[in-house]
Amino acid sequence: MIKKHIPNFITLLNLFSGSIAIVFAFKGNLMLSAWFIGFAAIFDFLDGMSARLLNAKSPIGLQLDSLADVISFGLAPSFIVYQLMLQSYNAPFLYFNDVNLMAFAAFLIPAFSALRLARFNIDENQTESFLGLPTPANALFFASLPLVNFQAEKEGLDTMLSFLKNYWVLLGLAVSLSLLMVSSVPLFSLKLKNFRFQENQNRFILIIAAVILFVSIKFYALPLIVILYILISIIGNKFSRA
Repeated sequence: MIKKHIPNFITLLNLFSGSIAIVFAFKGNLMLSAWFIGFAAIFDFLDGMSARLLNAKSPIGLQLDSLADVISFGLAPSFIVYQLMLQSYNAPFLYFNDVNLMAFAAFLIPAFSALRLARFNIDENQTESFLGLPTPANALFFASLPLVNFQAEKEGLDTMLSFLKNYWVLLGLAVSLSLLMVSSVPLFSLKLKNFRFQENQNRFILIIAAVILFVSIKFYALPLIVILYILISIIGNKFSRA
């Protein structure tokens, strides 16, 4: 039946979007690269939803989803970070064949993304919640940086620009979020199975806060939303144990 192939087709659109994001990052157009990672995230959400609605879940769909995620949410954002590291004002130099090897630290992101996805595929308990930061959330954090830079340049916020164009800040973010992806920190899933507030309290709080932040501060909100997601998960876990 055709309907069983629909989720996999949407997953391929995720991978296709991630591949285009890599091309634009290569060309130095980090804004477009960020947008296509965003498109990939939308397709990643839709493939799971369509699989549930059509009752078309399959083992190949699970594997295909992870393979697409490595490209769209591992490799694509790492090229954005790679370019930002090359453009940073204080990057240390270690050249080989006219390439600054110090920027290769950005590729910790796809390495840890692949490890995180491999662990997820063999862990049957990660359905209602996740252990470690999900790769789409990690990717959206890094994809948001060119958008934040754009807004900061437009508004002339030199302090913000100097912070985001600092090699060591970028390295610290790449290392810390990569480790968080493979950590055992429980984070709630964003999947809504119903609209009851009691069962979706954390999700609704995040959605409402995200809307308020984006309306208030536009692109600056994007990395803050990811940080807020992590904080709400940690606080929610502590209250649930109390």
